[in-house]
Amino acid sequence: MTSTGALARRELTLAHRATLAEAADEWAAIAAATGPADRAAAEEGIRDAYRAAGLVPPHKVLWYDSPLAASVAATVISGAFKPQALAALGLPVRAPAGSRAGKSVRDKLRAATWERARTEAAAQLGQAVWAQAWHEIADRLWAPTTGLSARIREGVEAAVAVAVGDTTSGARGGVAPGAMGRGSAARGTDAASRTIAVEARAATLDALGGQHDAAWLAAFDGLRRCFPELGDSPAAEALDAVGRVARAGGWWWPYEGVVLAAERPVALERDENARLHSGEGPALAFPDGFALHAWRGMPIPADFVTGLGPQGSGLDANRIRREANAELRRVMLEIYGYDRYLEEVGARPLHRDATGVLWRIDLPNDEPVVMVEVLNSTPEPDGTTRTYWLRVPPTTTTARAGVAWTFGLTEAEYHPARET
Repeated sequence: MTSTGALARRELTLAHRATLAEAADEWAAIAAATGPADRAAAEEGIRDAYRAAGLVPPHKVLWYDSPLAASVAATVISGAFKPQALAALGLPVRAPAGSRAGKSVRDKLRAATWERARTEAAAQLGQAVWAQAWHEIADRLWAPTTGLSARIREGVEAAVAVAVGDTTSGARGGVAPGAMGRGSAARGTDAASRTIAVEARAATLDALGGQHDAAWLAAFDGLRRCFPELGDSPAAEALDAVGRVARAGGWWWPYEGVVLAAERPVALERDENARLHSGEGPALAFPDGFALHAWRGMPIPADFVTGLGPQGSGLDANRIRREANAELRRVMLEIYGYDRYLEEVGARPLHRDATGVLWRIDLPNDEPVVMVEVLNSTPEPDGTTRTYWLRVPPTTTTARAGVAWTFGLTEAEYHPARET
């Protein structure tokens, strides 16, 4: 093995960076994987992860069709609720029988593994190499995976609230509760319903992310590909086991004696910025029907887009103005087209200069939408030119100032060599 002193002087070469990029690509695909989990491989990885952490492997792994169903079961294991109490509110739950499940061991499997691996990598490679590698690979995956996990947590809370009849919740943006039911009427007090929903969301914090742990697992995997010596470290065995679970399945809740494991989604739709996005159905869906609906990352009601007709054919300016929810109205504008809306309402430009045209749309109970209409001077492959609409702050007074703002500049600082 290369000495620690030699390793500390290592630098990331172009070949190393290419290897890190390959690892990032592979783990991005793992994070976005849909379809049935490889349960056998996941369970083998789970048991190996327990052994690597010095724990007795679980005697049982219970599988659930979504993080929602597993989270509700986790509230029983944590002692927050009894199955009978949840059943009385119409919330079905399948949890380990008796008291065979002990306390959560998540920190021993995830936090401890992460810290051991980070400490060893930084000690052997040097802090600079470790930090650069993290920037090269984990930063790319961190926002999409943590953002998706956060949306699932929000969805779990919302779906449980709907299922148990939390009448104070209002519209629960974009959530289809699936197997939890739909709670047509309050079955208990709103306070009790909210408590159950909050506890279910809290239970998600006891889970490892499985495929959604891709960012930090990718960083260590990429480094070990660049520097095989790291594979001999004490943390390597634990990393390998947790990584195999991530490659094979979704979220999992490790307890003493029992693990709850959730299936991967059956559908995942995102836009070019990796935000949940679909105009035709759920943006994220699990086998039991638990689903999230979103438009460019914003939660929307399950039937919102489909209710607007194909390609927004049921929309007009009056319907857009009548929409009481400001965020949904903005989605309508995007689907309908700002240019069509401006023409239909007879809008006049606020300002025009060489950079473009500044428009303002006044909306009821909302801040005005101010846009810069910009013509791309670079022709498309078919010879046509394309118009872009740039959303800018409502206080913008000139087209140039609006375009400058999109580059993080003031109007005085914006002096492009060539307009594009």
